[in-house]
Amino acid sequence: MLTKIGRRPTKQELVDLLLECHARIRAFTALALRLGELSAAPEDEVRDAASRIADYFERALPLHARDEEDSLLPRLRGLDPELDDELAEMCEEHQEHQPVVADLIALANALRDEPQRHAELAQALREVASKLREHFDTHLAREEERIFPALAAHLDPAAQASVVAELRARRAK
Repeated sequence: MLTKIGRRPTKQELVDLLLECHARIRAFTALALRLGELSAAPEDEVRDAASRIADYFERALPLHARDEEDSLLPRLRGLDPELDDELAEMCEEHQEHQPVVADLIALANALRDEPQRHAELAQALREVASKLREHFDTHLAREEERIFPALAAHLDPAAQASVVAELRARRAK
């Protein structure tokens, strides 16, 4: 499965870009889970998969959280009390998953550096990836069902284009 970090999205719509980010979160979480479920794998494949997992969760996932907290939250906060509750929950969940993401990164880095330890670390990787998948299944679905529709409802095309520019600028650094 080829999943690239930093691939330039072709779509210009804000929600489409955010959904692409969510698809990558799901894909890299699934890759981590598959790597943990393998009973045996060639060291070069373990190294490659672990490197991609670590790179994604170290670099790209924090950018997505910043997209939501720095670009979406300020524009949506205060528009609707129920939406405010969802935004607060989103931020709280971002904090909650940080320790699990840190564990995943540590395991992926260990496998990148010492792929021969795959058999030793596979169960821990599987457990961490499974826990993260459970969290993301709920978290991403909530955002897609409750927060993303608010973008179209409350932000005009110019405001959405401004957010898209912010998202792209974050990745250009």
